[in-house]
Amino acid sequence: MLISLAHAADAAPADMMGSLSQFLPLIVIFALFYFMMIRPQMKRAKEQKNMIESLQKGDEVVTSGGELGKVAKVSAAYVGLEVAPNVVIHVQKSAITTLLPKGTIKDI
Repeated sequence: MLISLAHAADAAPADMMGSLSQFLPLIVIFALFYFMMIRPQMKRAKEQKNMIESLQKGDEVVTSGGELGKVAKVSAAYVGLEVAPNVVIHVQKSAITTLLPKGTIKDI
């Protein structure tokens, strides 16, 4: 017999720090992803929601299509915007992107 029997050596105990160091880069990448992308996006969404909920008659806003107008009527899902004297258009609340300071439209 030319081949001798090979005996398996006793398995070394699992090194806890070794397995943690393998996952450490993944954990760091997830933490960076959370703090640089997910958290700021959630903050902006919360601010947008609060702005839409606080809309009231007389506010000056910009829609996602770029129309500037003064809020003439607020309902549950829609807002009436006065874009010119006696011209009111109706848009969804979610289409409003920015709340402008009072008097902005007058200055334009």
